[in-house]
Amino acid sequence: MSVVEIILGVLLLIASIVLIIVIILQEGNQQGIGVVSGGADTFFSKNKARSYDAFLSRATKWFAVGFVVVVLALNIIAYFATPADTADATDTTSISATADEA
Repeated sequence: MSVVEIILGVLLLIASIVLIIVIILQEGNQQGIGVVSGGADTFFSKNKARSYDAFLSRATKWFAVGFVVVVLALNIIAYFATPADTADATDTTSISATADEA
């Protein structure tokens, strides 16, 4: 693995963990008993666009985009990596050593 792959792997791990946490922290959009009793028309629900929920919604979108970009970058790197770039493809010592012993 190259240094770029390791860095992108760490970024992918961080983005996925943060994305999971941000999604779990969000409040559900349930329209239950609050709609019937008029609880949906409170002051706090009208200012929801500037609240913590709006921040979590924007953060979810940004981390999701970052997650997709890192996954695409890792796949592009893996696609264009030649077998000669890996140590397994160029390591023929074990094959030649066993052939010489026989």
